[in-house]
Amino acid sequence: MSQIVKLVKEQLYSLIQKTLPKEHMEYKIEVPADRSNGDFSTNVAMVNSKIFSKAPRMVAEEILEQLDLAETYFDKVEVAGPGFMNFYLKDEFYADILIDILNSGGNYGKSDFGEGKKVLVEFVSANPTGPMHMGNARGGALGDCLATILEWAGYYVEREFYINDAGNQIDKFGLSLDIRYQQYFKGEKIVELPEDSYHGDDIILLAKEFAEINGDRYLNESEEVRRAALVEFALPKNIEDMKAILAKYRIEYDTWFKESSLYETEVKDTIDELTKRGYTYESEDALWYKNIKVQTEILKAEGKSNEDIEKLELKDDVLVRANGNPTYFVADIAYHRNKIKRGFDKSINIWGADHHGHVARMQGALYALGFGAEKLDVLLMQLVRLVKDGEVVRMSKRTGKAIMLKDLLEEIPIDAVRFLFNMREAGSQMDFDLDLAVEQSSQNPVYYCQYAHARICSILRKLEEDRIEIIPANKEDLMLLKSFEERELIRHLSALTDEIVQAAKNYEPARMTRYCIELATLFHKFYNACYVNVENEALRRARIHLCLCVKNVISNVLSMMKITVPEQM
Repeated sequence: MSQIVKLVKEQLYSLIQKTLPKEHMEYKIEVPADRSNGDFSTNVAMVNSKIFSKAPRMVAEEILEQLDLAETYFDKVEVAGPGFMNFYLKDEFYADILIDILNSGGNYGKSDFGEGKKVLVEFVSANPTGPMHMGNARGGALGDCLATILEWAGYYVEREFYINDAGNQIDKFGLSLDIRYQQYFKGEKIVELPEDSYHGDDIILLAKEFAEINGDRYLNESEEVRRAALVEFALPKNIEDMKAILAKYRIEYDTWFKESSLYETEVKDTIDELTKRGYTYESEDALWYKNIKVQTEILKAEGKSNEDIEKLELKDDVLVRANGNPTYFVADIAYHRNKIKRGFDKSINIWGADHHGHVARMQGALYALGFGAEKLDVLLMQLVRLVKDGEVVRMSKRTGKAIMLKDLLEEIPIDAVRFLFNMREAGSQMDFDLDLAVEQSSQNPVYYCQYAHARICSILRKLEEDRIEIIPANKEDLMLLKSFEERELIRHLSALTDEIVQAAKNYEPARMTRYCIELATLFHKFYNACYVNVENEALRRARIHLCLCVKNVISNVLSMMKITVPEQM
């Protein structure tokens, strides 16, 4: 929260604590939905009435008698209903908030809440064997905005993409390329593509490009050599395409981490560590991980009964198969161990909802390694449905194929994509309205927010044309802003830092889109109710200052989400 809001809350807490006995019941301090009931309200008298052996209202009145509001931001306190205490802020608070916003400029909203703790946000991490889909589109917007929110909340943040360049999917990739390469020379009837391979046009194009460069010389090589050459040629191209598309999406990663690098030493070291700690065993020529033991230890520590644990039907997992090949699971454990070894206090992953069952296993593995399950948090993301004209759309009109991230970014403004994908919590299924995303009206949320900023710029230009100086007001001028619309707008501006902190704590970027939409709404209400270019020069200066503050905050929020901030629309 801003220093002023933080100070207000500290003052309020201190005022109340001074009036209570050492042993007292916990109470709430809340912001009333109806501001006629004050700027802050507390139930302290109601929950502590038994300690005082008096009716709550009498307790509230006694507390009220002891309060000294001098040298605080509070103007008055009223007792309401059965014993609620409602606190009202002084004009000075509203003025100081507006001064702070302009003084802070592009930093308004930032805090040191995270205390510089190191956080690694891993998101998208799409399979590099094919194009990125709608889940990646949503995950990209969520992950990138969450990372920036965490930065604004005072964390040190890095973004990471995990490249699955090893394992079964790469074997299948090599097989698919190999068949398409052979078909290029021999025809599809001579060499058939297996049903469980990759059938996309991208595979055909990569194999054709390889054939045009290398000719048919690899037809006489062994299957192993041919497939290795095809993968070595095609995989980097796919990864570079991913980087280009994500850069267009305004996402830049600090690290592109290759799964293959884990097999140098990390996987073996991880297996050795789990074995040393007693969490592995051999059976049927394979090496197993004691998932049942780990989960039971964790769940019992949480107070779960044996009966509750049995209902989960837990199973152990294979780490190394009988043929000596490590499983994907052990690579995943090694990867997350590597993250912690790199010094990150917290790893945040954004996964599809279909990975739900994998979360507890991964957190348990970190517990088994001695790091603690709390080192990993996973944000599970539900599916996206594309909707046009009220109907679900699965194919692109332009290509006639399933709509991929690249198609979406070519057909829909990136501002709209990033904003709309962050309007719902990750755990909720969402419909992405293609018509709404391109609509230039107040019905389109991102357009609505951008228009509020552009409207303020237009107001300021008009004032300059009328030779009115655009300068910040002084504190005395700002204390003239007393209308309902002005106060509601300033209260909302004052909440930005706390909203960012809450969004960071709950991994909820949707808080920021909601905040921005509400800010735009409150500004339009203010502008319709309060004429800016009034005769009273002091009030005019104050309202200009308020416009500048709203402009600044909209710019900060949209920039945080990497959305453009137009001055004209």
